[in-house]
Amino acid sequence: MDQAYLSLERELAVFLRRARASSGEMARAVHPELEAAAYGLLVRLEDAGQQRATDLAAYFGVGKATMSRQLRALCELGLVTREPDPADGRASLVRITEEGRARFTRVRDARRAQYVRKLNDWDRGEVAELARLLHQLNASAEQ
Repeated sequence: MDQAYLSLERELAVFLRRARASSGEMARAVHPELEAAAYGLLVRLEDAGQQRATDLAAYFGVGKATMSRQLRALCELGLVTREPDPADGRASLVRITEEGRARFTRVRDARRAQYVRKLNDWDRGEVAELARLLHQLNASAEQ
């Protein structure tokens, strides 16, 4: 195997391990009972707006039952709500609540400030290049 791909695999493994730990910390900062996996749902709802549960499940590549369980927990914590979909009365749209948005925004802003501190000695062009490459990697993964 090419050394470049071995290095990529090793660095991504470390990065993902740290990201999972960080997601757990951020989830608990939003709400002490929030699961790490559900934090990503708040990110998606904040970025993309209200969505159907089936669309969220497809985006994250999980089953309907898993998505239903995570959304139920978020609803019980008052972080999201379900409303009837005006385009289809049989479906509902999930949206982040004002309390959920306030809690999420506080944690997200703290995380962004942490990135600024950690990458303070990087050239802004390097930060932009890293963002571009990660976007390219994520786009490749979606295909």
